[in-house]
This record gives sequence, structure tokens and C-alpha cells, in this order.
Amino acid sequence: MSHISKSRLTQAQLDAHWMSYSGNREFKKDPRLIASAQGNYYTDIDGRKIFDGLSGLWTCGLGHSVPSINEAVANQVKTLDYSPAFQFGHEQSFILAEKIGEFMPQGLNRIFFTGSGSESVDTALKIARAYWRKKGLGTKTKFIGRAKGYHGAGISGFSVGGIPANRTLYGQGLESYHLPHTQVPGTEFSKGMAEQGQERAEDLLNLINLHDASNIAAVIVEPMSGSGGVIVPPKGYLKRLREICDQHNILLIFDEVITAFGRMGARTGSEAFGVTPDAITMAKQVTNGVIPMGAVAFKQEIYDTFMEHGGAEYMLELPHGYTYSAHPIACAAALASLAEIEQQGMIAQVQSLSPIFEDKVHQLKDVCTNISDIRNYGLAAGLTIAPINGEPAKRPYQIAMAMWDKGYYVRYGADTIQLAPPFTTEASEIDSLINALGETINEVS
Repeated sequence: MSHISKSRLTQAQLDAHWMSYSGNREFKKDPRLIASAQGNYYTDIDGRKIFDGLSGLWTCGLGHSVPSINEAVANQVKTLDYSPAFQFGHEQSFILAEKIGEFMPQGLNRIFFTGSGSESVDTALKIARAYWRKKGLGTKTKFIGRAKGYHGAGISGFSVGGIPANRTLYGQGLESYHLPHTQVPGTEFSKGMAEQGQERAEDLLNLINLHDASNIAAVIVEPMSGSGGVIVPPKGYLKRLREICDQHNILLIFDEVITAFGRMGARTGSEAFGVTPDAITMAKQVTNGVIPMGAVAFKQEIYDTFMEHGGAEYMLELPHGYTYSAHPIACAAALASLAEIEQQGMIAQVQSLSPIFEDKVHQLKDVCTNISDIRNYGLAAGLTIAPINGEPAKRPYQIAMAMWDKGYYVRYGADTIQLAPPFTTEASEIDSLINALGETINEVS
């Protein structure tokens, strides 16, 4: 299907935009252009309704064009469009920081604002290094990430990330090492947390033995790896990482850019899986994707360490931040988004929808021969698609494009199809999405 029939773009305009994480050559031959969004649906330039099967990019769990968020943003633009982020403040950021703290595990109550998930990761890693220097342990500079992990597009994020396609082009990054992922034989088609795989946490001991805890600043993992293919932690795995980090005086950072604010059927992935880290990175759902914003929640002890060793009171305790940290319009959007999550009972809604979603997506095992694994938790699912002619990414791409033509947006990445419908999805829409996906997988096969 050609998607350019009503586009007003010239070829020169198409060529001018170097798109992120996109096959630019393929896209510009036949663009897939979105014109508007409302509720759980996009509308493309041909007027076709497209069900949003990934909540934007894991961002729009409340659906699109939420009136309360739109109103908050419009009012803020008319009142205070920008406030300097350094040495001066505005009330909304302090109110929002306290509100975010209410969503975080107990004790993670000091919030540093950023402009994105990538900036949040960079902030968490920089502060981890600086924290140990403030504690007189300046040799603790190395980081440990995990295979198939995604931690944003910055140089620190790709360094600790573990998706090969995001790393190989760029050469040497920060000094970091990687745990194995937790997809082990025998866990295929697990519903929720697998019974096997906890032993993969013990590999952290091997890395500590090799590099010594005196040189390691932090371990960073996603509670659930979203972009890596919805890789759910096995039972006991995150708890064991926490124990090992405690035993060896290493900070544990959870990257919750995808899992915070409802996606897991809890306020955070930390809450969902019952493990509290030392810091949590966040973005995406905090503003419902309306405007870029990120943040990092730190334990108070980390914040207090900087305050206690900050020098003269007028001096900067932490020379770090961004022009758009705590942007007034982003704060307004975030406050409205978090209020909507609470007032509309969205976390309970995710909890009630999750079993329906789980049952439906796992039915594909019996009707599609080219699915080699299905994983899920909350309102997120990943399907591993068998490769075609040694090209693991080709069939998922074909499936995603065919789904778009049928009126459904899903994400493809490496050998997976990823699903994350809005919290506001109806059971009938889940049926429609999964039925269409099953038919498409078989057609592509």
C-alpha cells in the first residue's frame, strides 16, 4: 500500500529530515505519516484510523489528546512559558517533585529533572560516580549493564546498554561490563515472571571478582527490558541483584523510563517486582508523551551526601543540569498526567486488563507457527519471531508494516514484535489487535 497519496511534502522536505531510529531510505520512498491522534487511535494523512498498539513509544498510556493535560499545558503557556533552570525556580517544579516522590518507593524522595530518558540515565550515572568521590571512594567509576538492555541514545546509555545494533557503529564508550540477559532455555512462553533464570544474577559476582567492587560505581538494569523485547525478570532475580549490590557497596539503578507510572500495573516496576533500588530513572509516561521530560529519583542519603560536602552554602553542590530541566510547561503536563492516573484509577485499570491481555496474546502460540517465544507483564508483551533466511529483523519488519496497512501500530525491533496498548484500551480492542496480529504473522509466513 502507498501511504503518500495525500502528503503535501516535497522530496526535498523528506530528504531534509534525518529521522531517528528509522530506515530513512525505505521510509522516504513510501512515508507513513500521522496527521492527528485522539483516544487510543492515530489518524494518518489518508484519514485512516490506526489503533495505537504501543502507546506512542511506551509514552501515552492515557491515550491521546487528554483534555485535562491539554488544558494544563495551554494555561501554562499563557502564564509562564520558560523559567531559567539554574539558580532560579518556579513553584510547579517543587510541587511536581513531591508528587513524583509519592509514586516512588519509600525513601526515593529526591528528584532531579531532565529532558528525556537518555538524559535521565546520563544523570544517574554521573551522580553515581560523583557520589562515590564525595564519599572518598573515587576509584569506583565502572558500570555494569546487561545484555539486551536499552538505556537511551547518549554515549553513557549505549555504553551500559546491551543491544548490539545500538553499539557497534560507535566504537569505544564508557568503561562498562554486561550481565547476561535472563532469557534462558525452558522459559519460553512464560506468563509473567518465569520460574527459571534467577541464577543469572550470580554472574554479577563473577564481574565483581574480576574487576573488584572498589572499581564499580553502579549496576543499571531495566526491571523489565522493553526495547530489548519485553524481557520480564525471573522470580527472585532482581532481589538477588539487590543483595549482591548491598554486600559489595555498589549502587543499584533501575531504568524505569518504560515501567514507571502504571505500565506494570503498579506505580513503578520497583513496586511491581518488590525490589527497591538506589535510584530510578524515568521519562515517557510522566507527561503522557505530551512534551519531553525526564527525571531521576534518588535515595535521600545520596542527596544528603552532596549537601553535606557542598562547600560554602552559595556554591554548587552538583555542577550538572540541563537548559530544559523542570521546564514549566513540562511540569504542568506531568502534574496533569499524574493526576489523571490517580483520579481515573489507571493503575487498577491496568491490573484488571492485564490478565485479559495475557490470555489473548498467549493464544497466538497455538495459531502461529513462526512464534518462538511470547513474554508479558502488565500491559506489555513481546513476541520473538522465527528468522527468515538468517535475517532476524526482516519478518518482524514485514509484520509491522502489514499491521499498519490493516490499521494497527505495533513496534518491531530485532527479532521481536512489541505490544503496549494504552491503559484506556477496551477488551474488544485487545481482541481486535491480537486477532489481526495472528492473521498477519501467518500471512507473512
